[in-house]
Amino acid sequence: MLAEEQRSDNVPNELDLDEGYWQSLMDEDAALAGGRGRGTPRRAREPQPARPPEDGAGRRSPNAQATLRELQPGDIRPGVVTNLTSFGAFIDIGGFEGLVHVSEVCWSRVGHPRDVLALGQAVDAIVLAVDAGQGRLALSLKRVKPNPWEGIEHRFSIGRVIRGTVTNVVDFGAFVRVEEDLEGLLHVSELGESNAAHPRNVLREGQAIVVRVIGVDGEHHRIALSLNGIE
Repeated sequence: MLAEEQRSDNVPNELDLDEGYWQSLMDEDAALAGGRGRGTPRRAREPQPARPPEDGAGRRSPNAQATLRELQPGDIRPGVVTNLTSFGAFIDIGGFEGLVHVSEVCWSRVGHPRDVLALGQAVDAIVLAVDAGQGRLALSLKRVKPNPWEGIEHRFSIGRVIRGTVTNVVDFGAFVRVEEDLEGLLHVSELGESNAAHPRNVLREGQAIVVRVIGVDGEHHRIALSLNGIE
């Protein structure tokens, strides 16, 4: 069920947004063809069929600016996915499109937002920051849910043997999902007794495996895994 008028304290310091979220918005603005006035819903150059809300014959919704003025960091609002780009997703919140930076889509790795979202999908989003003067709205989807990295050292102690699912195989190892939105790295040097030239010769995406936890760093969002000693 979509949230209405909820609030959350799960919002980063606004200074943290200067380099990431606002820069992404400015980069996206610079990439637009033809230019547009401030405070209007923005469109990325990547081809997408989505259109901003309109009221009547081609007029933009008069609710857009009113919505932007009333939003506050920490607000949780229902919205709809209107555009997906390599740097994030645009969500319509009451007639105004805000940006969910790719790093704020979910707690686990995301190669492209379209891997986990679809146009027209209904979502709940947390307001991270609002710049009414520049017409910018920074949102997050992942912060609607608890941060899975909090208390990670207590849930995944060193030496613990756990089950997981391989999500991606790369030259230097494989990523393994050990909880929802939580992945660990199985480095190529920790593939057990195998002498395979590439991890893909040992593991495949979607494979269920048993691994040992050999390192945990909640601050930097890292879990190190190993197959050594696993029978």
